[in-house]
Amino acid sequence: MPQCCINPSILSADFVNLEAELQRISTADAVHVDVMDNHFVPNLTIGLPVVQRIQAVSPVPLDAHLMISDADRWAPGFADAGLASVTFHAEASIAPVKLARELRARGAKAGMALRPATPVEPYLDMLSELDMLLIMTVEPGFGGQAFLDLTLPKIRRAREAIDGSGIGVAIQVDGGITEETIVRAAEAGANVFVAGSAVYGAQDPAAAIARLREAGSAKLRAGSGE
Repeated sequence: MPQCCINPSILSADFVNLEAELQRISTADAVHVDVMDNHFVPNLTIGLPVVQRIQAVSPVPLDAHLMISDADRWAPGFADAGLASVTFHAEASIAPVKLARELRARGAKAGMALRPATPVEPYLDMLSELDMLLIMTVEPGFGGQAFLDLTLPKIRRAREAIDGSGIGVAIQVDGGITEETIVRAAEAGANVFVAGSAVYGAQDPAAAIARLREAGSAKLRAGSGE
């Protein structure tokens, strides 16, 4: 059974008190860092220098999601910064296989993200080059959006391909994850869940992480027959 991982997104955190906000999610599996360039997506967040500072003070590993253009040029720098995982968008890469190999060579796990309308089938042959496939369950760019159920069939197709290949690739979902939607996403085959509002909008983020982890794990156990 794939491990259920909860990666809170700091997009919903208080950026004025970011170091304290990171400590509030110290029970998470990783912190999801959304890097947006106001070009690939219509929003602007943080760049590499701020990510490096987050890396220096975070109690958990960093899982960077690069919503930026020209990923082939910029993504390797995030791997050089020592991040545990770097995810680029397939739509922003000219040579995704080359980029994934470069990220791994620089010590980071390689992730590739797909927008909701981007089909997974053209990328199934490169699963062995990835550590994680991120299937966006909202349009990238802003937090607080509602989960798109139309992405569930794509998650199922990806899980079937991964299980059929025997390759240990994680499936991450990002957008609209709550205690309710995590169950549907896990049932479809996802096992890494990005949650922003559901964690940082809670009075006790650690308790919210625990509830999400239990809900996702229960569904993954049920799916595996345990």
